[in-house]
Amino acid sequence: MKTPPDRAALEHIVAGLEDPVEDLVRKDSQFKKLGLDPDDYVGNADAVIELLVARKALLQRPIVVKGDRAIIGRPKDRIAALLAD
Repeated sequence: MKTPPDRAALEHIVAGLEDPVEDLVRKDSQFKKLGLDPDDYVGNADAVIELLVARKALLQRPIVVKGDRAIIGRPKDRIAALLAD
């Protein structure tokens, strides 16, 4: 949270993401408080990037990037699998 990814970093993450792009967005109480519709982000990389540039706290964490590949590190055992490749 102290050094959130900028637009270019988010674009790189999205390009290599092995998970559905909408999973980058936390659908928590803040998401609901903002009145956002989860369906607006399904398969919509541009909308996800725009939202995360504006609302960095909604970025799902942790995100692990290795080369051109990126994953959401939940469950945690996914991280070890990516790093082992």
